[in-house]
Amino acid sequence: MMAVRNPVPLLALLEQRCQEGWLVGQDNQEFWAMVQLLRQEFSYIRRSPNRPMSSIVLAESDPLRLLAGFFAAYATVSRVFLGNPQWGITEWQQAMAIAQPDYIWGDSAPVLGEWDGGQWDGGRWDGGQWDGGEDRLMGMLHTEPLILIPTGGSSGQIRFVMHQWHTLTAAVVGFQQYFQMEVINSICVLPLYHVSGLMQGMRSLLSGGNLWITPFKLLKQGKEPPFLPQDWCISLVPTQLNGLLRSPLMAQWLAQCHTVFIGGAAPWPDLLQQARRQNIPLSLCYGMTDTSAQFSALKPRNFLEKQETMGEIFPHAQVIIVDEAGRSLPPYVIGQICVAAHSLALGYYPTGWSSGQTITTPSGTVLFRTDDGGYLDKQGHLVLVGRISGKIITGGENVFPAEVEAAIWATGLVRDVAVVGIPDDYWGQCVAAVYVPTNSDIGATDPQILATALHDRIARYKHPKIWLPMA
Repeated sequence: MMAVRNPVPLLALLEQRCQEGWLVGQDNQEFWAMVQLLRQEFSYIRRSPNRPMSSIVLAESDPLRLLAGFFAAYATVSRVFLGNPQWGITEWQQAMAIAQPDYIWGDSAPVLGEWDGGQWDGGRWDGGQWDGGEDRLMGMLHTEPLILIPTGGSSGQIRFVMHQWHTLTAAVVGFQQYFQMEVINSICVLPLYHVSGLMQGMRSLLSGGNLWITPFKLLKQGKEPPFLPQDWCISLVPTQLNGLLRSPLMAQWLAQCHTVFIGGAAPWPDLLQQARRQNIPLSLCYGMTDTSAQFSALKPRNFLEKQETMGEIFPHAQVIIVDEAGRSLPPYVIGQICVAAHSLALGYYPTGWSSGQTITTPSGTVLFRTDDGGYLDKQGHLVLVGRISGKIITGGENVFPAEVEAAIWATGLVRDVAVVGIPDDYWGQCVAAVYVPTNSDIGATDPQILATALHDRIARYKHPKIWLPMA
């Protein structure tokens, strides 16, 4: 059984990895020196007799400085919040109301001015008083500091997901076991303040692999890394994959990578077809900030063989599909996806999970309720059908827009399509499809052709009752 290389405390491990050249294309000794200097800075502030520091928000746009700040802060304070430099004033106000940090560090620290009776002084946050929630966190903090990763979630409001080193490490171990990769080399073009970017650093650091950080725009312009890609993994969102596939040179380079992980959003069918035609070793991933990124993935060989699932569940996780009453559903029956995992977060800061966000089984297993609908097949492969919150209920039947859109795409008669629910006095909601036809002479003038093409693809109640062609 493979295990991460973490036999020594974090900073000792980091120093060792820097000596081994962990960061490709960077001065590793300079990076290690930066970590040490920042730790001294944070330690000095933390010991301030007037206002000791126990929490910090990292708001840094430079990925290497953010990474150095992360390790220094983790080794110094009990609560480390990752901030998104792209946030506007509204998002920062939401984040500050939740985090109420003692200190904000980085080149993207917000200038909030007056807020809630406090003032921003360029360093410490001097507003709002902690509401006693620290007592609720003591049980979580007595072993490890909290790593607080931002997410918008399905609500659209900023929230911080509470992780600890052991939850992130569990995700690395599960990844290694599932893909049978002992050493993980990662090409990171995603933000390190998102779980998708942070976990690339974690996987490479803990597995003895290497990390190459580069702005995506340089990769898109054709700047290849200073190494052969055969032993390297890269993680992309669908729009990034689409941009690279437009360049024959970069498409050829992607095809040589060990694995190209795709996540963050649903890739459209034509994009997947392009990737297969160009023999890209794509791995469709499913996961979220709450689970330390992916816990299910389709292996590249299965993708190239045109398997239409999200793959199997990682060894460190368990998935159960439940109905609205929380009862477990059999294979092929669509319901809410619930996950239990060693990599599952402790909840949302500062209160943890609410009663509606989890299910506890009779055996005591805590299952996190995702906002996604799907089902498991008899082989244990996960199939996604769309957001629970976007579900259309028509005539008492549940319809997921993503499933209908995929079926319409598969007809080959559209260039784009969006499925929505429209209020209806008889049905409650009726399914409507707005689409751009491939051939305007066919699809735009006679939607019945599309309806006929759907006949055997999905159940009749899922068929759009309203078709709206667009030029």
